[in-house]
Amino acid sequence: MAGLPELDEAKLKLVQQLEIEMMSDMYNRMTAACHRKCILPSYNEPDLGKGESVCIDRCVAKYLDVHERIGKKLTQISMNEQQQVEGNAASS
Repeated sequence: MAGLPELDEAKLKLVQQLEIEMMSDMYNRMTAACHRKCILPSYNEPDLGKGESVCIDRCVAKYLDVHERIGKKLTQISMNEQQQVEGNAASS
């Protein structure tokens, strides 16, 4: 993994497991939110209607876009904080 310090195998597995759990949680939240928003509680037909399909597609696209934007912003904040800590340590 580029950019990461050397991790032993146990730590690497832990990081991988946490990533899987975070992605699973994101998927479950997205599914619940889009289902709640786009699909009526009473199912009249076995398949999604055109309006429901379009709504689901848009909801998923927006959810993933926001998730990506938040991830980038959090990474940027984390990097800025790390640079400040390194700058404070260098000036001490």
